[in-house]
Amino acid sequence: MNNLAAVILAAGKGTRMKSNIVKVMHPLGGLPMVSWPVNTVREAGASRIVLVTGHQSEKVQDFFEGQTDVRFAVQEEQLGTGHAVACALPALLGFSGMVLILCGDVPLISTATLEAMVRQHRSRHAVITVLTADFAQPNGYGRIVKDGDGFIKRIVEEKDATDAERRITEINSGIYCVESDFLTVAIPNLKNDNAQREYYLTDIIKEAANLGLLCQAFPVADPAEVMGINDRAQLAEAGQLLRGRINKALMLAGTTLIDPLTTYIDQGVRIGRDTTIHPNVHISGDTEIGNNCLIEPSAVIKGCKIGNGVIIKTGSVMMDAVIHDDVAIGPMAHLRPGTELKEHVKIGNFVETKKIVMGEGSKASHLTYLGDAAIGTNVNIGCGTITCNYDGVKKHRTVIGDDVFVGSDVQFVAPVTIGRNSLIAAGTTVTRDVPPDSLAIARAPQVNKEGWKLKKK
Repeated sequence: MNNLAAVILAAGKGTRMKSNIVKVMHPLGGLPMVSWPVNTVREAGASRIVLVTGHQSEKVQDFFEGQTDVRFAVQEEQLGTGHAVACALPALLGFSGMVLILCGDVPLISTATLEAMVRQHRSRHAVITVLTADFAQPNGYGRIVKDGDGFIKRIVEEKDATDAERRITEINSGIYCVESDFLTVAIPNLKNDNAQREYYLTDIIKEAANLGLLCQAFPVADPAEVMGINDRAQLAEAGQLLRGRINKALMLAGTTLIDPLTTYIDQGVRIGRDTTIHPNVHISGDTEIGNNCLIEPSAVIKGCKIGNGVIIKTGSVMMDAVIHDDVAIGPMAHLRPGTELKEHVKIGNFVETKKIVMGEGSKASHLTYLGDAAIGTNVNIGCGTITCNYDGVKKHRTVIGDDVFVGSDVQFVAPVTIGRNSLIAAGTTVTRDVPPDSLAIARAPQVNKEGWKLKKK
């Protein structure tokens, strides 16, 4: 929709968040709060998006770097919403059409609502359409004042409202659709003669009404969509609502969530059909999970690529790992970045991996650390095995060939290479390469002192 642009107001600090981080950059469902309205207007068809920043503008702009449809305007002083839009006007030069105006702290607005609002705006040839909601207790919100025909005459802020106006329950959501030609004329005419000494964007409605131009309301079906976030309690409430949307979409697409209320999945995570996820699982980042997987309670998965038929057992933690089909992990395993497990690998309880590739059919069943290693196919790693990859200065690699059997309590002092089909005896500390088809054993001989216990008595 080339004749649709958007302005998103994100310059405020958000003092009620009690944070060193600007409000709109607080994470919500895996994304900064301001990302939600940006993505929504993009999905609604906005071809040009102007983000008005102020506090910590560099942090906000850095996040959107490379998103070519996003332009920036800086509001050095926060002098009201009208002033913020005035700061955005230079970035709209050359544009003609409809302009959506939203706040960066209203993340729950849906694409469908914005699309319906734009359709009504266009079909009725309105100059301004205001998204409204009906609140039984509208404290803190601007009120919608209409004429006898039901069109908007003005929006009055609560601090400037009369007692009669404060009894109005239809409120201003702060979301507008405005014709650009009118916007560019009306914004420079705003005055700050109000209780706050600010330039109110809402005053353009009164100007349009005085000119006999059509200003209409578009009531939102779900008032939760216009919920603003001012503190961490509201942030948590919004997060719960967003997770509900994410989880519902996944379930409708074929994923089983045993308890959606205690399953925490971020926006952008992709999960295949017939995968079952148990309670208290956290999945975030650029994670993709295949079909027919089982994820048991309290697993934490971030930025992983997981194939089909994978079992992730209770309490396992995984980050930036690649898991191929039919792998079993855990319980209580820890897969760190750079881990790649080929088909039919088994990683058991209290096994930690980092920067390893483990070949098809290999297994490390318990109590093991494998780091900076290449492990072949059908390798058995015994309990208590460690790849000693750090010499105090540099990291070194361990290479283990196919069909190697590693006994319990083995240490590989890297760099070292183990040839295929070798056997490493339990208790061995490997400091040299082992040829293929060999037995490596390096431990002190056993000494039995007969009668020692009787002498001690």
